[in-house]
Amino acid sequence: MPTNRRVFCTQAAMLLLTPRIPAQSPSSSPSKASARPNVAAIDHDRILHAAESYLTQPIVPLTAIPSPRSPGTAHDFYSEAEEYWPDPATPEAPYILRSGSPNPGAFTAHRDAVLNLSLYVPALTAAFVLTREERYAKQAVAHLQAWFVDPRTSMTPNLLYAQVILPAKTGRPEGLVEAVHLAEVAQSIPFLTNSEALSPPELTTIQRWFADYFEWLTTSRLAGLARDQKNHHGTSWLLQAAAFASLNTKDDRPLTDLRHQFKSTTIRAQILADGSFPHELTTPFPYRLSLFNLDMLAAISDLLSTRFESVWNYELQDGPGMRVAIAHHFPFILNRGTWPYKADATNFTALPLRTPSLLLAARAYTRPEYADLWKTLPPDPTLPELQRTFPIRQPLLWVTRPRP
Repeated sequence: MPTNRRVFCTQAAMLLLTPRIPAQSPSSSPSKASARPNVAAIDHDRILHAAESYLTQPIVPLTAIPSPRSPGTAHDFYSEAEEYWPDPATPEAPYILRSGSPNPGAFTAHRDAVLNLSLYVPALTAAFVLTREERYAKQAVAHLQAWFVDPRTSMTPNLLYAQVILPAKTGRPEGLVEAVHLAEVAQSIPFLTNSEALSPPELTTIQRWFADYFEWLTTSRLAGLARDQKNHHGTSWLLQAAAFASLNTKDDRPLTDLRHQFKSTTIRAQILADGSFPHELTTPFPYRLSLFNLDMLAAISDLLSTRFESVWNYELQDGPGMRVAIAHHFPFILNRGTWPYKADATNFTALPLRTPSLLLAARAYTRPEYADLWKTLPPDPTLPELQRTFPIRQPLLWVTRPRP
């Protein structure tokens, strides 16, 4: 590529933003392969430990957790915005926003059930990938059957009633983020097609469910409002859409449309020339939500890239793109103390976690230092608040291709 002002400025910015790595001897100098660590070996014990514990976890679809305030059926996802509280002066009035502790009376059991599903299925699938033991696949498929196949228990493929603010009966665009964890559930499905536990008719039904949800994402006004937000809510829409469209192996037009949207709208709306996410920095959790957004954008970049076109390498004329976004955040993941913006209101010192964007970017850009840092970070959040903003827990499923 000929050197021009844009290329020169982008390269100069990366040199300034990326900490200098100490020199190494020739025998230990990083090779191209070091940017692609052996995730199966690194996560082997962690995956099997989690999968063993999940083998005995009960299967709990939405129909097992009814909400008395839901305007939908027992199959409809329903949740209430927990940062809103009743007005003591006027109990019948719309709930009011109150920062601080969440409202313990808010119904969030469906949100938590989706989160648990996203813990169980990918871990069990990853264990099946490592061991080829059918018991892991069988339990993963049992969850998929209850959530997406069995008409008695399956979830309705939409989020019309997510994050309701009482006494309203309809959800909000912000509610779509509560289903972002289904992206890794969808990522698990191609691996399970190699298992005897998943029959072809069940696979077809599961694919149909995700196709119906994708249609709702792309046609619903509520989902469209989420799509158009210039922060992690809009990114959560795009990650879900990309993950679900990837299950459609017969028509690549949806992925082509999403690729165009990422390049023409998402980058411009969300990433400044220095790689920061301005709409996350004004929230009470600028650090956590910036890393959350970075992880989702990295997963989107992987899903939307092809052998012929890498979304990772796309940049706008004035610089913004994933390369600069990763370079901007890398020093702050390496050393949280260098974060130049305000600290998160809570759980700031519990971060960073083993952010998957580092691993995916290391592979995309051949940057061993990204992979080296990824390996040193804690892999599993235990606090529910952090779990909800950690959408990829089994990177093995993102760096491995399913066996034919």
